[in-house]
Amino acid sequence: MPSPRISKPKVAVVYNPMKVDLARLKKMVAAASKAADWATPLWFSTTIKDGGQGVTGSAIRRGATVVIAAGGDGTVRAVAEALRGSGVAMAVVPAGTGNLLARNLDLPTGNLRDSIDIAFNGVDRKLDLGMVEIVRNDDSHEEHAFLVMAGLGLDAKMIKNTSTKLKKAVGWLAYVDGIARSIPELRPVRLRYSVDGAPNRSLSAHTVIIGNCGALPGGLLLMPEAQPDDGILDMAALVPRGRFGWLNIWNKIAWENGVLRKSVIGRRIIDLSKDVRDVRYATGHDLNMIVESPEEFQLDGDEFGLAKSVHAWVDPLSLVVRVPQVHTKASKAHPIAAKASSK
Repeated sequence: MPSPRISKPKVAVVYNPMKVDLARLKKMVAAASKAADWATPLWFSTTIKDGGQGVTGSAIRRGATVVIAAGGDGTVRAVAEALRGSGVAMAVVPAGTGNLLARNLDLPTGNLRDSIDIAFNGVDRKLDLGMVEIVRNDDSHEEHAFLVMAGLGLDAKMIKNTSTKLKKAVGWLAYVDGIARSIPELRPVRLRYSVDGAPNRSLSAHTVIIGNCGALPGGLLLMPEAQPDDGILDMAALVPRGRFGWLNIWNKIAWENGVLRKSVIGRRIIDLSKDVRDVRYATGHDLNMIVESPEEFQLDGDEFGLAKSVHAWVDPLSLVVRVPQVHTKASKAHPIAAKASSK
């Protein structure tokens, strides 16, 4: 009696044609697939109408074992949104300006060969997804996922005002120009918010950011306690007070979070220092925000237009991501992830 035929693993590549060197990418993926004895790779291009969600669904239906998201943060976010809850793993070939998820997971950002090797030979790590329901000014509703951060206010204005041409030329430094262009619009966002069903509270802040991860480009650590697999969303509100408010914020995220927290002595200095009230933190599983007037909103570094209210929540361990073998040690620090991966 003939033995049953065993199907080979199959990789699908969802790529942004404006971001990648397609010929080089195809050559290297084909070679890696052949070396691993996988099936012939599937290829899907993103388009203006389909940022990656639709074609990723096609990849799942055609039996993809791993879906490579090759492009910027928008492509990675779209692929992750479609893979949510599917059990199919996502690998990342970063080709954008911020490459936010790759930086937060310590994935390679400038080595195509290493990124592709992880897709075929890495290990699976379960991550949380942040989810948002956006209500527009016309009362229409949209639901989206995010991997790293969602923001309302100044950071969203900065992203909207950042030049695409400048991003191609100088990378994430282009956001400095975006900040400068946003200064004329600098004003606090007035809103009411509720965390985990608590009574509404009023807040006036220049930016409210909801994070699944904590690091920004340039080594800035906005949310030092954020972990992508802890089942919790971290929230930061920037509330500059007085003449030195913005300086205090910069000192908090660049010096205190980015430098001092990396050493035992530094952490002792933080413990002995007066807390900076210009950056306010909270954590929870569910956040509702209603703004006084519609405000710019962003997801993982992409502008998402004006929102008059935002409901955000965490979908725990709903995404599988391929990471290097060494990351298995790091994941032991997160009991939720370790428990899930042992099932």
